[in-house]
Amino acid sequence: MKQKLKLILLLLSIVLALFALWQVENVAQQVRQSEESKIRLWANAIAQRNRMTSVTHQFFQEATLDEQRKIRLYTDILESFNDPDQSTDLRFSLAYVNYIVDSAKTPIIITRDDSVITVPSELAGQKLQGSLLKEYSSNPPFHYRLWGMPMTLYYKESQNYTQLRDMLSSFSRSFMEEITNNSVIVPVVIVDSCRSHLIAHGNIDPSDIDTPDKLASRLQSMESMNDPIEIALPDNSTAYIYYENSQLLKTLRWVPLFYFFIALVLLIVAYYLFRTTRTMEQNRIWVGLAKETAHQLGTPISSLTGWTQYLRGKEFSDQYACEVEKDLQRLETITHRFSKIGSVPELQDENVRDAVESAINYLQSRAPKKVKFVLSFPDDETFIAPLNSYLFQWVIENLCKNSIDAMEGSGTITIVASQDARTIYLDVSDTGRGMSKSVQRKIFDSGFTTKSRGWGLGLPLARRIVNQYHRGRLYLKYSVPGQGTCFRIELNKKR
Repeated sequence: MKQKLKLILLLLSIVLALFALWQVENVAQQVRQSEESKIRLWANAIAQRNRMTSVTHQFFQEATLDEQRKIRLYTDILESFNDPDQSTDLRFSLAYVNYIVDSAKTPIIITRDDSVITVPSELAGQKLQGSLLKEYSSNPPFHYRLWGMPMTLYYKESQNYTQLRDMLSSFSRSFMEEITNNSVIVPVVIVDSCRSHLIAHGNIDPSDIDTPDKLASRLQSMESMNDPIEIALPDNSTAYIYYENSQLLKTLRWVPLFYFFIALVLLIVAYYLFRTTRTMEQNRIWVGLAKETAHQLGTPISSLTGWTQYLRGKEFSDQYACEVEKDLQRLETITHRFSKIGSVPELQDENVRDAVESAINYLQSRAPKKVKFVLSFPDDETFIAPLNSYLFQWVIENLCKNSIDAMEGSGTITIVASQDARTIYLDVSDTGRGMSKSVQRKIFDSGFTTKSRGWGLGLPLARRIVNQYHRGRLYLKYSVPGQGTCFRIELNKKR
């Protein structure tokens, strides 16, 4: 039973350890997939930002060209004032162009000999130099002549375009900050298809990747943790995402080793506990054997002592010699029994009925007068099994002695024999007080006893003799409190 319990505990420990490892690996896989999905989201956001930047850049290029065309049209109309025949149409055209320029809020100034002469009026008479020149030099100026005088028109980007650019830039920055703060939780780098140009990075110190050598070294380190993810950019080019594992995932990698270490420690502790328990059990067995030996020897020795005292000064007869011979045979039987414990006894094909009757005959003369023994063996059947009669009779004696104690010196002990093609069955029952469920579970444990002077060794030794030495079975068939108990012995028949 204890061996089965040890095996069950070992298997349970292995199953629990495997389950724990599977759970940790499952959690790690979920974390890994979550991180990868966030990295892909971040990379897609980068790609969308690049696309947005590209579209915005193209839009403002076209807007710049559109403004240049408007300013060119404006100067062409001004030059047309040199023709007096077209002054009416030109004034209308100039009014239209002024409306377009004003509606677009395009700041312009017109200079002559580096002096501002018109638009805006508050700058009239100033010199176009210094910060004013720098402010209006972002676009190439337009030169023209009006009534023979050289004129130059300078302009800046329209206020509408400036506000739109600022708004788009602010949106792009906030968009990227939101993505970076909420999506990227691990160090990540995006590089081009040649893996040499840095496109974007997140959660990483820029100084760690600010040179080609540092970038290559960091990419190699990242690739050792995870394979890079390939993505397509809006311009149909290819980029690669390199990323590291999060601190949580790195920690989860060590959890299986931690579980393994804990399981190993538990197994070692369990082994030493079982070993200590086994040592203590063996010590109890040896102590019990010593006490049982003293008990077994006590009966015939006391009898011999009594006969010695009785025979002093008297004539000897065959009857006295027969009684002394019985006690000597009993001592010889006890010697044989204890010599077989701890070694493999020799088994011989013997009649089970003869061995049982021999044990009962010895007990019957020494049992209380109110204890009745009933043997039920079919007369037309023989019960032959490989036995060691010395040890087997000990089993019968132990069971019967327990029954006598349970009946408190009054009752019936019945031994019923039956057999089939392979097995012989012996049911040893009594009419004693029976046992509770809690006691039934412990009766075969070494050292457990309900007797005030018991050692808890009889039933464990009896089962050891039957189960291990005779390859049979000894077990409690039933026990009913207040009605009695029945043990069954199963022996393999002669082959």
